[in-house]
Order: sequence, then C-alpha cells, then structure tokens
Amino acid sequence: MCGIVAYIGREQAGPILLEGLRRLEYRGYDSSGLALLTGDRSAYLVKAVGQIARLEARIDNNFPASHCGIAHTRWATHGGVTEANAHPHQDCKGEIFVVHNGIIENFTLLKEKLTYFGHRFTSETDTEVLAHLIEEVYQGDLLRAVQESLHFLLGTFGIAVLHTRHPEEIIIARRGSPMVIGKGREQMLAASDPHALVGLAEDLIYVEDNDVARLSLSEHRLVTMDNAPVERLTHKLDLDPTAVEKNDFPHYMLKEIFEQPRVIEDTLRGRIDLNTATAKLGGLEAVLGRLESARQMLLVSCGTSFHASLYGKYLFSEVTTLPVEAELASEFRYRRVRLDPQSVVLTLSQSGETADSLAALRLAKEQGAVTLGVVNVVSSTIARETDAGVYTHAGPEIGVASTKAFTAQLTILLLMALLLGRRRGLSPEVAGPLLRELEAIPQKIRQVLTLADTIKELAERYARFGNFLFIGRQYQYPIALEGALKLKEISYIHAEGFAAGEMKHGSIALIDPVFPTVALAPRDRVRDKVMSNIEEIRARKGPVIAVGTEGDEELKRLAQDVLYVPETLEPLYPLLTAIVVQLFAYYCALHRGCEIDKPRNLAKSVTVE
Repeated sequence: MCGIVAYIGREQAGPILLEGLRRLEYRGYDSSGLALLTGDRSAYLVKAVGQIARLEARIDNNFPASHCGIAHTRWATHGGVTEANAHPHQDCKGEIFVVHNGIIENFTLLKEKLTYFGHRFTSETDTEVLAHLIEEVYQGDLLRAVQESLHFLLGTFGIAVLHTRHPEEIIIARRGSPMVIGKGREQMLAASDPHALVGLAEDLIYVEDNDVARLSLSEHRLVTMDNAPVERLTHKLDLDPTAVEKNDFPHYMLKEIFEQPRVIEDTLRGRIDLNTATAKLGGLEAVLGRLESARQMLLVSCGTSFHASLYGKYLFSEVTTLPVEAELASEFRYRRVRLDPQSVVLTLSQSGETADSLAALRLAKEQGAVTLGVVNVVSSTIARETDAGVYTHAGPEIGVASTKAFTAQLTILLLMALLLGRRRGLSPEVAGPLLRELEAIPQKIRQVLTLADTIKELAERYARFGNFLFIGRQYQYPIALEGALKLKEISYIHAEGFAAGEMKHGSIALIDPVFPTVALAPRDRVRDKVMSNIEEIRARKGPVIAVGTEGDEELKRLAQDVLYVPETLEPLYPLLTAIVVQLFAYYCALHRGCEIDKPRNLAKSVTVE
C-alpha cells in the first residue's frame, strides 16, 4: 500500500526523504512526490508518475535547502495515475501540504461543501479534501486545525501535514492505517513502515488509532483527536538493513524462496520439545487455559494468509478436538457471527496491518472471543491488539508475492496445533513423529530447491499458455489455491485453484489441449483420488504437470511432466509442494518479462478495504 515518510531535523531533508521512499518501493505504488519547507513561508513540491527513479530524475540532485519535509508513494484508489493525483496535495493558497494513506469514505460530500465555500480542487483524489478542510478551519494552530478536521472524516487514514507558516513542526495522525514515529539525534521522523527509518532513528513509537502527534526538531507531543495527552511505549529499532538487500539474486522473490530453509529453522528454533512431544510457544502461555476449554476456532485472514488458514483448518481438525473453520476476513467482518468467551479467533497476516483482518479481529474482541495472531512484523497493529500470538521470524519480505512468510505461517500453525492437541488429549505417539519430521523439513526444502533449473525449463515451455488449473485434495487444496494465486500475481496468467474432487462439478468443461493442469499428488491418503482426477484430464487431452513423491513412477504414465519432492508425513507435504509452485510461478513470470517484485496493481500490505 502507499508509503509515507516525514522528516524534521538538522540534516537536509530532501535526500533523507528520497532514500526513505526507495526503502518503501517494495510496498507497491504508481506515483510519488515530496514537499519541503524552504523558509520565508515558501515550499518546494515535486511529483512524478511511475517509479521513484523518475522522481529522482526530475529533482536531478537539485534539492533546495530544507530541514523539514514529507514524501509519499501512492497506490491509486481515487482517480487515475497522474501527477495531479500524486501526493502531496495542497490547499488553495499553497501553504498546506498533506500526504495520506487510506480512504476518506465521505470525501464526495466534503468536497461539495468545500467547493460551495470557494475552495478549488485540482485532483480527483479523496486526499485533497483534507488539505482544503484544514485550510478552512485553520486559525493559527496547525495541530488544532488537523484535530478539528479529522473529526469530519469517515474512513481510514495515516497522514502527515506541513504548513509554510509552521516550518518547525510536522503533524501526523492515524486511524486504521499504520504510522510510526522515529526518534534520532536532533531529528524526528515518521513513516508508515519502520523500514523507511533504518539508520536514521534509534527508537520507535507506534501511533495508535485516533492519535495525533506534533513533531519538532528534538521532541514529539502525542495527543488524541480531542487533545488529551497520551503515552505510548518506546521500542528499539532493530531492523537489519542488510536483510532487505538482494545479494546475488536477480529478484527479491527468488531470494526469499531460497531463504525458506533458514526461515523455517529460525521459526522452529527453541520451539520444539521432543522429550514431551510438544511445542513451546511462549506467546500463547497467557491463554492456554482458555484454549484448552475452547469450543470452536475460526481462522480469519486474506489472500495468501487465507490459504495458510485453510491448511490450518485441516490441521487443527485432525490433531485437536476443536470444530474449526477458515474464513475470508473480508466476508467474516460483514456477516452476523455468534462468538463467546469459549470461541477462539486466529488472525494470520504477514504485515500485521491488513485492514480486513484487523476489522475481523476487533469484531471478535467485541464479542469476547479469545483472539490470537500469527504475524511477521513485530509490534504491528494485529500483534498489539490480540490477546496472544506468535511471530513467524521470517524476516523482512520485500517481494509483493508472499513466499517465505507463507511457509513460516504453515510452520507456526503446525506448532500451535500440536501444542493445543497435546493439551486436549493428542498422544505423544502421534505428535512426536510430526515434530521430528518437522525438524527435517528445512533440509528437504533444500532438496526441492535443487529442482530450480528443471522447473525453469518446464516454465519456459508452459509460460505461453493463457490459462492454468491447479488441483489438490485435503492438505494440498490450499497449495493449489496458492499456486494459482502466485501465477496470477506475477505472471498475469489466468489460473484457478480447485479442490480436485470438484472438477467434475463444472471446471472440467475448461479442459482441452491448451489448458494445462498442475496436479498436486504426493503420496498421502488421497493420492489415489487425485490420480483418478488426472486420468479424467488426460482423457480430455489436457496437459498435466504432476507434483508427486520421489519414487512414484505411476505419475510418469499419466502426466506429461512430473516433479518430485522428498517423502514426508502427510501434514508436512505442503511445505515442500509450496516451493514447487512458487518456483514455477517465478520462472513463468521471468520468461514473460514481467515485473516480478512489484507486479502491477498490487501492494505488499493492504491497509484499505
């Protein structure tokens, strides 16, 4: 989603803001811009459509002297991708500058009223309304003007505001869209993502909903929209700047695919107790009693995290006695749910800021359910608002298409299921082998990664097709969905994931010689059923790429191409087959010349509905 960076300090603001924007490129954007206060009630504003390199070229290292500024990368919601719609936006007088993440739902009504009062608009965006609204109510106190303006807004926002009459302050605020304050030596910063502040800030303060802050040279004042003082905890900024480098890989996505053995090792470290055949998850200790007596569990999430939730549904159903369902957060938040203190709602989110997932979490809290989170970003909003949770330790994931965060989520779900299962009667004879095999999974993923060149050759032959079907059953059904999503996200090939048994209920009508199928058929309890589905596709002359277990020679008789993964236990096969579909999508996109790390129309963190 859009990115915000703000700076006030002793250093020149322009280069710092530009570097901050570069660090936020991975989030997805279509235009960028920045505004600097240059003294004597004047300002410098520059915008560009496309990549930040275009903004940089327009500036041409010719920044004016300035110690205070704001910058933004936009991902279009209201209005087309144009310079006029790029941020920052300004008021009629060119004195107030605003950058904004989120959506102002009532902007049309506000725009009509402000136009009636004589305000002139130059963009199609919802954000410009806020600049004019602040102008309308401003009476000498910028903080007060922002606070008053925010009371008129419906929707979500993370904002930073400048005024040429206030060259020594920046106002920031949030509701539903993340903002963080960074404290450095003789400088204050703010951003929508801590990665923008690495090397500049030593401490972080996470801004909460309806907080408003005034940043000055060496301090901040944090209040509510009604001007009541608030205190927020300070955290150390401990992100490793080298973790967001590509090293020798051509794309972040490929780097992150190859990082998965280490990621799973990091996620497992210190969390397995083979002596008692259970998992150790300190983040859940406070609610273990409530989990033991729970009567239902719901896993709510979006996108790739929803596919992990579907895996969790099968897993928790198998190793615990809990009734378990997985739901899309965007649907869950609008249906009438009946939860109570013996309900558990588990939210999965890579960023910990996903708007729909956060809304679902808050709905669950309102009804008294136990709320759990599985997130990859420390101190994210979901991590702060759940009753308990577990971090995945995947490290920064820069590629928009999630890979390592997904397999880390699968790993955590397995640990959580085994911990809860053991508490609810699962025998050590069942749990122990799963834990031992889980410790062996990183090395087996390394074996799968040796197939990269083979998968690359396969992708070069199949990338010309315009449609794909991915099929799987039980634990492989979520991987079929994830494989189709990955192919769509980065190669722009239309693909659909199906539960293999559903093919004959409609989708088999699509099968013909130019409609390939990726069939996930490892040696598990439903493998023979998937083989029958492959036979049905073969009878209709559909090309098949099968993913099976090493030694399964029968697959070669049925499929045009076969990729083998090492043998493992049934619930662990998704950790291996996921690598195959990730690599296949990557190499298809590479062959088609697509922008792999920043696919069109997509954002890394979806913080609007």
